[in-house]
Amino acid sequence: MKKSASAAWSGSFKEGRGTISTETGVLHEAPYGFRSRFESGPGTNPEELIGAAHAACFSMAFAAKLGAAGFTPERIETRAEITFDKVGDGFAITRSHLTMRAAVPGIDEGTFRRIALDAKEHCPVSRVLAAEISMDAQLA
Repeated sequence: MKKSASAAWSGSFKEGRGTISTETGVLHEAPYGFRSRFESGPGTNPEELIGAAHAACFSMAFAAKLGAAGFTPERIETRAEITFDKVGDGFAITRSHLTMRAAVPGIDEGTFRRIALDAKEHCPVSRVLAAEISMDAQLA
């Protein structure tokens, strides 16, 4: 299976503008640029998209691992906070912190934590990120 996304850019680094599109069409020429990445301008940015991908991937991995253990979640809500730091002469994503809240009938705290940690370590987006990945998981 292969999935794709594309980006186009016109102009200089600070004054230029870009668009991001996905194969599914969910994002179609969504704007991004210097202001949306480094300030508070309109549009999206790569770090925000990586955060969305990490939160979604983790939520699905957690649901799959819960199912394998005999549990069905009522709801899983995950937020990924991506840290984008100045490193040397450039910038780097240095951390992804997952905050997850889930309602899972019949599960105990220890089993919940064990499955959450397993999902954090093994979701495909966690594996691809070279950044430190931390998490705060709470059973609702």
